[in-house]
Amino acid sequence: MKSETSSTSPNQLNASAPKLSKVYDRDFVLTDEYRAALPDMQNADSQHIFGANVPILKVGISNFRLPLRYITSSSDTLTLETSVTGTVSLEANQKGINMSRIMRVFYTFQDRIFTPDLLNEILLQYKEEIHAHRAQLKLSFEYPIMKPSLRSGLEGWQYYRAAFEGRVDELNRFRKYIHFDFVYSSACPCSSELSEHARSSRDVYSIPHSQRSTARVSVEVADGEHLSIERLQELCLEALQTETQVMVKREDEQAFAEMNGAYTKFIEDAARLLHEQLDAEPKIADFQVACAHLESLHSHDAVAVINKGVPGGFTGHFEDFKSLIR
Repeated sequence: MKSETSSTSPNQLNASAPKLSKVYDRDFVLTDEYRAALPDMQNADSQHIFGANVPILKVGISNFRLPLRYITSSSDTLTLETSVTGTVSLEANQKGINMSRIMRVFYTFQDRIFTPDLLNEILLQYKEEIHAHRAQLKLSFEYPIMKPSLRSGLEGWQYYRAAFEGRVDELNRFRKYIHFDFVYSSACPCSSELSEHARSSRDVYSIPHSQRSTARVSVEVADGEHLSIERLQELCLEALQTETQVMVKREDEQAFAEMNGAYTKFIEDAARLLHEQLDAEPKIADFQVACAHLESLHSHDAVAVINKGVPGGFTGHFEDFKSLIR
């Protein structure tokens, strides 16, 4: 007995379907009715969720860039290219978020002068617009500070990797952070003593080893306080002394060699010296420091992490030491 199902072939079906236009219509006029009819899958109900219907800790966008204005310690303003990461929490039964809304909210603030405190306003608007319980925002940029040479009187711009970060929780409690990279020279105390031993005991010319090193300082700024990038740089310089130089003549190079001799340091010393300075700054509620020394003696790097030890604060967790190597 023959089947009564249709014998129409797929090719015949395709032939009968309307042919889609492949021409961009530059004359198309968007109407409110057309916009309202556009599908919105981000706001689809839970039946459209793929995988486990569970909350997502963070979802959003990363590395969208734009020029933003920052204020210096002398009340001048700087316009710096900034990489923005904005995320919110997503609860169970929610399909997704409107990613472009994060950017649109942020752009409404683009003409403001950016400080860690301003992030609170943006995050609260994120929560309202996207209906999230928690929100987080991070602005990463290169911050210039004019630095003098040690002896020659020259000056040059030193650029510091820095970031402002803000977080708002379910109760709208705001916490603000600054992340700051300080690049310095670390002369090994052991190598220095061994070199001097070779000179004094055997009249052998020796050079102790030193290397370019980086400390990533992350601080939580105390509520109601303002902490400048310049102040963080001063704290790091006071702790470690041997910041790498920008403009150098022979007299500056000699001075730098003398400074390395006066401030030799193991990586353990660097971490503890920074702890001492940061712990004494009343505007800093909590901090964590990760150091990496690009060893010129070894084929590996020396690393260290230290924190203030505030309950509920920085945990000391840090694994991305490669990001500290310049």
